[in-house]
Amino acid sequence: MNRIEQKLKENKKILSIYFSAGYPNLNDTVQIIQDLEKNGVDMIEIGLPFSDPLADGPTIQESSTTALHNGMTTQTLFDQLSSIRESVKIPLIIMGYFNPMLQYGIEAFCKKCAEIGIDGLIIPDLPVDVYAEKYKPTFEKYGLINVFLITPQTSDERIHFIDSVSNGFIYMVSSASVTGSQTGFGDTQADYFKRIANMNLKNPQVIGFGINNAETFNQATQYAKGAIIGSAFIQDLTKNGTAKISEFVKAIR
Repeated sequence: MNRIEQKLKENKKILSIYFSAGYPNLNDTVQIIQDLEKNGVDMIEIGLPFSDPLADGPTIQESSTTALHNGMTTQTLFDQLSSIRESVKIPLIIMGYFNPMLQYGIEAFCKKCAEIGIDGLIIPDLPVDVYAEKYKPTFEKYGLINVFLITPQTSDERIHFIDSVSNGFIYMVSSASVTGSQTGFGDTQADYFKRIANMNLKNPQVIGFGINNAETFNQATQYAKGAIIGSAFIQDLTKNGTAKISEFVKAIR
Protein backbone atom coordinates (compact mmCIF):
# COMPACT_ATOMS: atom_id res chain seq x y z
CA MET A 1 0.00 0.00 0.00
CA ASN A 2 1.20 3.50 -0.87
CA ARG A 3 2.51 5.51 2.11
CA ILE A 4 -0.15 8.18 1.52
CA GLU A 5 -2.93 5.61 1.83
CA GLN A 6 -1.31 4.15 4.96
CA LYS A 7 -1.03 7.59 6.58
CA LEU A 8 -4.66 8.44 5.80
CA LYS A 9 -5.79 5.30 7.63
CA GLU A 10 -4.25 6.53 10.89
CA ASN A 11 -6.68 7.74 13.53
CA LYS A 12 -5.49 11.34 13.54
CA LYS A 13 -5.81 14.61 11.69
CA ILE A 14 -3.09 14.98 9.06
CA LEU A 15 -0.75 17.97 9.02
CA SER A 16 0.91 18.39 5.63
CA ILE A 17 3.54 21.05 4.99
CA TYR A 18 4.47 22.53 1.61
CA PHE A 19 7.74 24.27 0.78
CA SER A 20 9.67 25.14 -2.37
CA ALA A 21 12.63 22.84 -2.98
CA GLY A 22 15.88 24.80 -2.97
CA TYR A 23 14.57 27.55 -0.69
CA PRO A 24 15.85 29.44 1.22
CA ASN A 25 19.13 27.89 0.06
CA LEU A 26 19.69 25.34 -2.68
CA ASN A 27 20.85 22.57 -0.38
CA ASP A 28 18.29 23.08 2.41
CA THR A 29 15.78 20.65 0.88
CA VAL A 30 16.76 17.45 2.68
CA GLN A 31 17.28 19.10 6.06
CA ILE A 32 13.86 20.73 5.91
CA ILE A 33 12.20 17.39 5.11
CA GLN A 34 14.06 15.63 7.92
CA ASP A 35 13.28 18.38 10.45
CA LEU A 36 9.59 18.42 9.53
CA GLU A 37 9.30 14.66 10.03
CA LYS A 38 11.26 14.82 13.29
CA ASN A 39 8.79 17.39 14.63
CA GLY A 40 5.67 15.38 13.87
CA VAL A 41 4.53 16.50 10.41
CA ASP A 42 2.56 13.71 8.74
CA MET A 43 3.15 14.43 5.06
CA ILE A 44 5.30 16.79 3.01
CA GLU A 45 4.64 18.48 -0.33
CA ILE A 46 7.89 19.37 -2.04
CA GLY A 47 7.38 22.22 -4.47
CA LEU A 48 9.18 21.87 -7.80
CA PRO A 49 9.90 25.51 -8.70
CA PHE A 50 8.48 26.83 -11.96
CA SER A 51 8.82 30.21 -13.63
CA ASP A 52 5.07 30.75 -14.10
CA PRO A 53 3.24 29.37 -11.03
CA LEU A 54 -0.33 30.48 -11.78
CA ALA A 55 -2.05 29.16 -8.66
CA ASP A 56 0.52 30.47 -6.21
CA GLY A 57 0.39 33.70 -4.28
CA PRO A 58 3.31 36.13 -3.82
CA THR A 59 5.01 34.21 -0.99
CA ILE A 60 5.29 30.93 -2.88
CA GLN A 61 6.06 32.70 -6.16
CA GLU A 62 8.97 34.54 -4.55
CA SER A 63 10.31 31.38 -2.94
CA SER A 64 10.04 29.58 -6.26
CA THR A 65 11.86 32.37 -8.08
CA THR A 66 14.61 32.39 -5.46
CA ALA A 67 14.96 28.60 -5.70
CA LEU A 68 15.34 28.84 -9.48
CA HIS A 69 17.98 31.55 -9.06
CA ASN A 70 19.69 29.29 -6.52
CA GLY A 71 20.02 26.67 -9.26
CA MET A 72 17.12 24.31 -8.51
CA THR A 73 16.12 22.10 -11.43
CA THR A 74 14.15 18.89 -11.76
CA GLN A 75 17.35 16.85 -11.96
CA THR A 76 18.88 18.69 -9.01
CA LEU A 77 15.84 17.86 -6.89
CA PHE A 78 16.02 14.20 -7.87
CA ASP A 79 19.73 14.17 -7.00
CA GLN A 80 19.05 15.77 -3.61
CA LEU A 81 16.36 13.19 -2.83
CA SER A 82 18.28 10.17 -4.11
CA SER A 83 18.82 8.72 -0.62
CA ILE A 84 15.94 10.42 1.24
CA ARG A 85 14.32 7.10 2.15
CA GLU A 86 17.33 6.19 4.26
CA SER A 87 16.21 8.78 6.80
CA VAL A 88 12.57 9.72 6.11
CA LYS A 89 9.53 7.44 6.40
CA ILE A 90 6.50 9.75 5.96
CA PRO A 91 4.73 10.30 2.61
CA LEU A 92 6.47 12.67 0.19
CA ILE A 93 4.60 14.37 -2.64
CA ILE A 94 6.09 16.48 -5.40
CA MET A 95 3.87 19.43 -6.26
CA GLY A 96 4.61 21.20 -9.48
CA TYR A 97 3.40 22.31 -12.86
CA PHE A 98 3.12 20.01 -15.83
CA ASN A 99 5.60 21.70 -18.18
CA PRO A 100 8.82 20.71 -16.33
CA MET A 101 7.53 17.13 -16.04
CA LEU A 102 6.70 17.07 -19.74
CA GLN A 103 10.16 18.38 -20.58
CA TYR A 104 11.75 15.68 -18.43
CA GLY A 105 9.52 13.04 -20.02
CA ILE A 106 6.42 11.80 -18.19
CA GLU A 107 7.50 8.15 -17.97
CA ALA A 108 11.06 9.09 -17.04
CA PHE A 109 9.75 11.49 -14.39
CA CYS A 110 7.41 8.90 -12.87
CA LYS A 111 10.11 6.23 -12.94
CA LYS A 112 12.56 8.52 -11.14
CA CYS A 113 9.94 9.39 -8.53
CA ALA A 114 9.38 5.69 -7.87
CA GLU A 115 13.12 5.01 -7.62
CA ILE A 116 13.70 7.64 -4.93
CA GLY A 117 10.52 6.92 -2.98
CA ILE A 118 8.12 9.69 -3.93
CA ASP A 119 4.54 8.65 -3.15
CA GLY A 120 2.46 11.05 -5.18
CA LEU A 121 2.20 14.12 -7.37
CA ILE A 122 0.06 17.25 -7.33
CA ILE A 123 -0.06 18.93 -10.75
CA PRO A 124 -2.50 21.88 -10.63
CA ASP A 125 -2.50 22.47 -14.39
CA LEU A 126 -3.03 18.85 -15.49
CA PRO A 127 -6.79 18.48 -16.10
CA VAL A 128 -8.29 15.34 -14.64
CA ASP A 129 -9.80 14.41 -18.03
CA VAL A 130 -6.39 14.52 -19.73
CA TYR A 131 -4.83 12.54 -16.88
CA ALA A 132 -7.54 9.85 -17.09
CA GLU A 133 -7.24 9.57 -20.87
CA LYS A 134 -3.46 9.75 -21.33
CA TYR A 135 -1.39 9.37 -18.17
CA LYS A 136 -3.21 7.32 -15.53
CA PRO A 137 -1.66 3.97 -16.56
CA THR A 138 1.86 5.44 -16.37
CA PHE A 139 1.31 6.89 -12.90
CA GLU A 140 -0.18 3.62 -11.68
CA LYS A 141 2.65 1.60 -13.24
CA TYR A 142 5.06 3.40 -10.91
CA GLY A 143 2.79 3.35 -7.86
CA LEU A 144 2.23 7.11 -7.83
CA ILE A 145 -0.93 8.71 -6.51
CA ASN A 146 -2.00 11.77 -8.48
CA VAL A 147 -3.86 14.25 -6.28
CA PHE A 148 -6.46 16.58 -7.80
CA LEU A 149 -7.71 19.92 -6.59
CA ILE A 150 -11.30 21.02 -6.14
CA THR A 151 -12.56 24.53 -5.34
CA PRO A 152 -15.88 25.99 -4.16
CA GLN A 153 -16.70 26.50 -7.85
CA THR A 154 -16.15 22.86 -8.86
CA SER A 155 -19.46 21.23 -9.81
CA ASP A 156 -20.73 18.18 -7.95
CA GLU A 157 -20.56 16.21 -11.18
CA ARG A 158 -16.88 17.02 -11.65
CA ILE A 159 -16.10 16.34 -8.00
CA HIS A 160 -17.62 12.86 -8.36
CA PHE A 161 -15.57 12.30 -11.51
CA ILE A 162 -12.37 13.40 -9.75
CA ASP A 163 -13.26 11.10 -6.85
CA SER A 164 -13.79 8.18 -9.24
CA VAL A 165 -10.32 8.43 -10.83
CA SER A 166 -8.46 9.36 -7.61
CA ASN A 167 -6.67 7.43 -4.93
CA GLY A 168 -5.26 8.81 -1.73
CA PHE A 169 -6.96 12.13 -1.05
CA ILE A 170 -8.61 15.08 -2.74
CA TYR A 171 -6.93 18.45 -2.29
CA MET A 172 -9.73 20.77 -1.27
CA VAL A 173 -8.88 24.38 -2.03
CA SER A 174 -10.58 26.50 0.63
CA SER A 175 -11.38 29.37 -1.74
CA ALA A 176 -10.99 30.44 -5.35
CA SER A 177 -8.11 32.78 -4.52
CA VAL A 178 -4.39 32.09 -4.82
CA THR A 179 -2.31 30.62 -2.01
CA GLY A 180 -1.50 32.77 0.98
CA SER A 181 -4.37 35.22 0.47
CA GLN A 182 -6.60 34.38 3.42
CA THR A 183 -6.36 35.00 7.14
CA GLY A 184 -9.19 32.79 8.35
CA PHE A 185 -12.42 31.04 7.44
CA GLY A 186 -15.91 32.50 7.45
CA ASP A 187 -19.37 31.07 6.98
CA THR A 188 -18.93 30.70 3.22
CA GLN A 189 -15.93 28.41 3.64
CA ALA A 190 -17.61 26.49 6.47
CA ASP A 191 -20.65 25.85 4.29
CA TYR A 192 -18.39 24.64 1.48
CA PHE A 193 -16.49 22.33 3.85
CA LYS A 194 -19.78 20.88 5.11
CA ARG A 195 -21.15 20.43 1.58
CA ILE A 196 -18.14 18.38 0.50
CA ALA A 197 -18.12 16.37 3.73
CA ASN A 198 -21.78 15.47 3.12
CA MET A 199 -21.03 14.16 -0.38
CA ASN A 200 -19.56 10.99 1.19
CA LEU A 201 -16.72 10.73 -1.32
CA LYS A 202 -14.61 7.58 -1.34
CA ASN A 203 -11.41 9.62 -0.95
CA PRO A 204 -10.79 11.71 2.17
CA GLN A 205 -10.23 15.44 1.75
CA VAL A 206 -7.28 17.53 2.85
CA ILE A 207 -7.84 21.29 2.89
CA GLY A 208 -5.29 23.81 1.64
CA PHE A 209 -5.03 27.58 1.08
CA GLY A 210 -5.57 29.83 4.09
CA ILE A 211 -4.25 27.45 6.77
CA ASN A 212 -1.65 29.43 8.71
CA ASN A 213 -2.00 28.74 12.45
CA ALA A 214 -3.54 26.40 15.03
CA GLU A 215 -6.94 28.07 14.74
CA THR A 216 -7.29 27.65 10.99
CA PHE A 217 -5.82 24.13 11.15
CA ASN A 218 -8.44 23.14 13.73
CA GLN A 219 -11.24 24.84 11.76
CA ALA A 220 -10.30 23.00 8.57
CA THR A 221 -9.89 19.60 10.20
CA GLN A 222 -13.36 19.74 11.74
CA TYR A 223 -14.61 18.86 8.27
CA ALA A 224 -11.67 17.12 6.61
CA LYS A 225 -9.01 14.49 7.25
CA GLY A 226 -6.21 17.03 7.28
CA ALA A 227 -4.89 20.41 6.27
CA ILE A 228 -1.95 21.76 4.30
CA ILE A 229 0.19 24.74 5.28
CA GLY A 230 2.38 26.38 2.65
CA SER A 231 2.73 30.15 2.59
CA ALA A 232 2.92 30.53 6.37
CA PHE A 233 5.73 27.98 6.59
CA ILE A 234 7.65 29.63 3.76
CA GLN A 235 7.28 32.98 5.52
CA ASP A 236 8.80 31.36 8.59
CA LEU A 237 11.70 30.02 6.49
CA THR A 238 12.20 33.51 5.04
CA LYS A 239 12.39 35.01 8.52
CA ASN A 240 14.27 32.29 10.41
CA GLY A 241 15.89 30.02 7.84
CA THR A 242 15.76 26.42 9.02
CA ALA A 243 16.48 27.31 12.64
CA LYS A 244 12.93 27.37 14.04
CA ILE A 245 11.08 24.61 12.22
CA SER A 246 10.30 22.82 15.48
CA GLU A 247 8.72 25.96 16.97
CA PHE A 248 6.61 26.48 13.85
CA VAL A 249 5.21 22.95 13.87
CA LYS A 250 4.56 22.94 17.64
CA ALA A 251 2.55 26.14 17.30
CA ILE A 252 0.13 24.43 14.93
CA ARG A 253 -0.92 21.55 17.16
